Amino acid sequence: MDMNRSETIRVELGGRSYDVIVDEGLLDQIAILAEPFLKSYSARPVPIVADVNAREHHSARIEASLARAGYEAVWYDVPSGEASKSWAGLEELTNWLLALGVTRSDHVFALGGGVVGDLVGFACSILKRGCGFVQLPTTLLSQVDSSVGGKTAINTSAGKNMIGAFHQPSLVLADMDTLATLPDREMRAGYAEVIKYGLLGDRDFFDWLEANVGAVVAREAKPLQHAIATSIRAKARIVAEDERETSGVRALLNLGHTFGHALEAETGFSNRLLHGEAVALGMVLAAKFSARRGDISGQDASRAAIAIGASGLPAQLPDLDLSCNGSRLVDHMRHDKKMEGSGTLPFLLLKGLGEAYMARDVELNDVAAFLDEELA
Repeated sequence: MDMNRSETIRVELGGRSYDVIVDEGLLDQIAILAEPFLKSYSARPVPIVADVNAREHHSARIEASLARAGYEAVWYDVPSGEASKSWAGLEELTNWLLALGVTRSDHVFALGGGVVGDLVGFACSILKRGCGFVQLPTTLLSQVDSSVGGKTAINTSAGKNMIGAFHQPSLVLADMDTLATLPDREMRAGYAEVIKYGLLGDRDFFDWLEANVGAVVAREAKPLQHAIATSIRAKARIVAEDERETSGVRALLNLGHTFGHALEAETGFSNRLLHGEAVALGMVLAAKFSARRGDISGQDASRAAIAIGASGLPAQLPDLDLSCNGSRLVDHMRHDKKMEGSGTLPFLLLKGLGEAYMARDVELNDVAAFLDEELA
């Protein structure tokens, strides 16, 4: 960890404010960086809930740091994949934490991607009516998106993230070293959330990403840190302004997600289409639909698609080889948790590259017709 290069972003939420630190080597210094959240474990082991792959790669570094400070870790393994974010997974985890005697003043550590962060965050939001947790995100997607902002949830038969709570972490350590073990496909999936911040509200960042996509995806340290820190700053600003997504500002973070969630549902929320890949294609579709409405030029829509595709992310709907029509994809959208009581579904669209807005006048029949054209 280079303190001269380390970047700390403050998420300003009054009494719930916390820091997000971005650098290499953070897990090697966890006992120092997270010291205020370890004190209660002087006579007990520190509970760390980890994705099984993340534990294999990074547990030795964490245990060594804790041992130097006189702490011991106790681990809870979470199988990789969205299936772990379930009622059963939540019950098993909370029972384990209760058996350990975790109190309201304790902090649970979450090591892994968005699945682990969401599961642990939700468990901590309800355990004894709320205890603290520390995020240790190990994927690009979780570092720039799910670990920051306090959205926690599990999946149910009714849909993804339908049961959850807003529960902010006490600290986020985004250790870039963890990305070295990330498969290339997962790295690209995380990049979708990075370029999202450029498209929704930062034209200069979008332009920078166009020129530096190769360096970021290749994990070059300086460009990668700039991309992660810039993304987190953007999210921190939005979360500080609209923590619980009540004013509409935070909803901008859902750019690409309405189309993307429909594609995830159609592919069974499986490894056939990763969440980041779905969001990437969803942003392409949002840009094209915006052009179809006359909000942006066809040239800008094409530029967005090319910029996304340059990372290796899917940028053409036919590439998914779906055996469905536009109406079926729209049916998935009707189950979106953003569906309003009036039966309308707000869509995040573009007025320009770097300028997203909420459209509440979208007819789902028009969306179905548009998707039929894209599927052809």
